[in-house]
Amino acid sequence: MSDIRTTGTRTVYENRWMRVREDAIVRQDGSPGIYGVVEKTDFAIIAPVDNGVIHLVEQYRYPVQGRYWELPQGSWEDAPGTDPLELARAELREETGLTAQTMRHVGHLFECYGYSNQGFHIYLAQGLRQGEARREHAEQDMISRAFPLDQVMAMITEGIIKDAATVATLGLLRLKGLI
Repeated sequence: MSDIRTTGTRTVYENRWMRVREDAIVRQDGSPGIYGVVEKTDFAIIAPVDNGVIHLVEQYRYPVQGRYWELPQGSWEDAPGTDPLELARAELREETGLTAQTMRHVGHLFECYGYSNQGFHIYLAQGLRQGEARREHAEQDMISRAFPLDQVMAMITEGIIKDAATVATLGLLRLKGLI
């Protein structure tokens, strides 16, 4: 039996990238409540690492009104069933121009499961070759740059990198001894 039972649901907002629904629920003790849930397609995040260097992208993030460095990442809202490896390879090339000899699936995490069902697949990309980036129109302000791994870790501790998926990915890679 589930800890929480859903007794009703309604969509309160929907666009190409997300759906927000409100669920009426009943808790184990019988008390009623509501949950707001953001439904979003899973994404892939890629850590392109070679010879102690890691490639990041920087772009303007409208919701927080600022430019931030992060690992290449993305989803295909129009094709939610896409193989995560195919998505990871395509996003890496699109955002950085890089292709990788090896793409190792490192894990799957949830972005913010207190209010969203979105998760992300983590890939370590190695054996990198530089090509030309093929960014979408919405990514026209994106910058791609390589950094020494130690500098990226310092950027996290100094609060320069604030993307939770990037920090979690690098933490998982470090915990698994991959970087």
